[in-house]
Amino acid sequence: MQTIARPATPLAAASKSASASQGHATPSAALESSTLLQGAKAVSIVHNGAIYRLQTTKLGKLILTK
Repeated sequence: MQTIARPATPLAAASKSASASQGHATPSAALESSTLLQGAKAVSIVHNGAIYRLQTTKLGKLILTK
């Protein structure tokens, strides 16, 4: 399984989260799906010990399944 490093800076559109407007300094990160998929149609993601599958459809939508 390949590990993908998170970009050094989040996208400008996601640089401020709702909590940041409430005085919290925790910006949310946004990743391009192409960064995660790297040309593949599907990729496995491990979250809290569980494996999830992120895949693209023929219509260009994303599906995340456990």
